[in-house]
Amino acid sequence: MIAVILVGGFGTRLRPLTERVPKAMLPIANRPFLEHQLEHLAAHGVDRVILSCGYQPDAIRAHFGDRVEYVVEDEPLGTGGAIAHAARGLTETFVACNGDVLTDLDLTALAARHRERGARMTLALHPVEDPSRYGVVVTDAAGAVTRFVEKPPPGTAPSDTINAGTYVVEPDVLELIPSGRAVSVEREIFPQLVGGGLYAHAEPGRWRDIGTPESYLAANLEAMPPGGLVDPSARIAPDAEVIDSVVGAGAEVGAGARVHRCVLLPAARIANRAILHNAVVDDGGPVW
Repeated sequence: MIAVILVGGFGTRLRPLTERVPKAMLPIANRPFLEHQLEHLAAHGVDRVILSCGYQPDAIRAHFGDRVEYVVEDEPLGTGGAIAHAARGLTETFVACNGDVLTDLDLTALAARHRERGARMTLALHPVEDPSRYGVVVTDAAGAVTRFVEKPPPGTAPSDTINAGTYVVEPDVLELIPSGRAVSVEREIFPQLVGGGLYAHAEPGRWRDIGTPESYLAANLEAMPPGGLVDPSARIAPDAEVIDSVVGAGAEVGAGARVHRCVLLPAARIANRAILHNAVVDDGGPVW
């Protein structure tokens, strides 16, 4: 199976990180985010990955080499345009994945359901407590998509199942995506497919959108081993406390400091006697 990964934009509150580090390289439990995605895809038989990059592809290439193929957008193409650009020339069913979602979605089951229904496109859905930040998807009893509500006001969503950012796609869908401009797959392509082979399937399990500081912190805390994770090159003062946290390479925690449920990115510096709780810190100071 082939997968296309879209390295999309993160929220503005993460820009202090993502302006310097490619999104695919943003660490989750001291490993690049893309490492987690590739392992998940490989576990479900994906043997070819095409990565759609907006900028800074050299840092990604330096780490991943020929494990993935690289397609660079000269200008932002939106979610639909990026899929069409990266999947150009494909003649078989492929999977498209958002590049800011950490999940253990059963991709094998999703692809099987797609084939059983003879679908043109199948969306993975996931239930969330607050769907107002996401695209809500409504289906009929057979799983066919009947309606979309993008980012509904709180308390007005018709369902709690949201677009989980993973799609199984037939190559003929690419013909619906205009070339030469930015295209939103959610707003422009999905509606065209309602009633014409667009299905959705809800999957339980882990799902985390890491596009905000809160969710990025939560993703790290979920992925770390019990008690926390400290890179061997980090320097922690003997009387400092580091509890349930992720500490990156070359980070320093000063004397008497207390760090609880935090992510200290590579080269972060925590001053003597500082107290941090639920924070993300890089080498320039707290990000959140």
